[in-house]
Amino acid sequence: MMSAPKDNEIKNSRTSEGQNPRLSVDAVPAAARRIAPFIHRTPIIESHLLNAWLGHEIIFKVEGLQKVGAFKIRGALNALLAAKEENKLPKEIIAFSSGNHAQAVALAAKLLGIKATIIMPKFVSKVKQQATRRYGANIILTDTRQETEALAAEKQQQGMWLLHPSDNDRVIAGQGTACLEALQDGVNPNAIFATCGGGGLLSGTYLAAQALAPKAKVFGGEPKMGNDAAESYRTGKIVTLPDTPMTIADGARTLHISERTFAYLQKLAGFYEIPERDIIYWTQWLSHLLKVSVEPTSAVAMAAAFEWLKTQKNKQRVLVILSGGNVDADTQRQIWEKDYLGQIPAL
Repeated sequence: MMSAPKDNEIKNSRTSEGQNPRLSVDAVPAAARRIAPFIHRTPIIESHLLNAWLGHEIIFKVEGLQKVGAFKIRGALNALLAAKEENKLPKEIIAFSSGNHAQAVALAAKLLGIKATIIMPKFVSKVKQQATRRYGANIILTDTRQETEALAAEKQQQGMWLLHPSDNDRVIAGQGTACLEALQDGVNPNAIFATCGGGGLLSGTYLAAQALAPKAKVFGGEPKMGNDAAESYRTGKIVTLPDTPMTIADGARTLHISERTFAYLQKLAGFYEIPERDIIYWTQWLSHLLKVSVEPTSAVAMAAAFEWLKTQKNKQRVLVILSGGNVDADTQRQIWEKDYLGQIPAL
C-alpha cells in the first residue's frame, strides 16, 4: 500500500475553490518526481538559423516526442498516480477531450489497469481518435463541444470519476513539469511562452517558473479565432464562446477556461492572439527548421513569442513549449495548402 504524498502540494485556503491559486510551488516538482518513471524526458532544441534570423535565442521544449505525442500524459498520470497514493483510484474514469487529453487518459488508465471512457466531438482529429482506441479506451462521439462537456458533466453527476483536461489541481501540476524539466536542464529564459486551450499547461508553466525562474515573464498564446482566455484576461472575468472555434489549432478549440485556471492566467505577463495565417506560417517553419512534427496548436506559442520579440530592443533568451506533434492528413493538407517557406522569418 502506498502512503499519501508528503509534499505540501496544495495550499490550505479559506477562499472558495478556484478563486485564488491553490497549488504551492512544491506541486510541480512533486509531480515531476511522481511521473518520472512513466514518461519521456523530452529534449530541448534550438535552430541556429532561426536564432540568427531573429537575433534572439529561442529554445524549444519538444513535447511532440512525449508519450502520446503531447504534454497531456503528464497531467493525466499525475492525477491518477496521486489518487493511487491516496487509495482513491477508481476502477473506471471518464474524460472529455478534443484529442490529446483523450490519448493521455487512455494510456494512463491502461498503465494503471483501470477502464477509461472518453467523450469526444466527432470533428476531432482522426489520428487522435484512432490512437485513443488503440490504448484501449471506449469512445463516445458527440456532435458539438457543448454536448461533449454536457454529457461528461451528466456522467459525473451519476457518480463517475471525471478527469478534467485542465480544471484539476493535479493535472495542472503535471502539465507544469514540461517547463520544469527545461528549467532544470539549464534553460535560463527571460520569457516563457505556451499555448492556451483550457489553461492547464499555462497554469502549470506559471507555477514551474515561480519555482525555478521567478524573474522570467510567462506569456500565453491563443488562436484569435478562439480567444476566450485572452478576452477573460483582458476583461477580468471568464468569457465563454458561443460556438466551438474551428481554428486549425485543434488543441485550443475550447469554449472557456475555468475559475481554477483563470486564477493563474490572471498572473501572466500577457496574452497574444494569433491569426490563422500566422499559426500556419509557424507550423510550416518550425517543422522545417526543427525537423520534428509540430501541431498547429504548438505553433501558436512560437507566434506569440515572435510578437513579443518585435518589441524587444535587447537580445532575449526565450523558452517556447511545443505542446504536441499529432497531425492528421486533413490538417496536413490545410497546413501546406499555401507554401510560406519562401517568406523567411524576420523581425
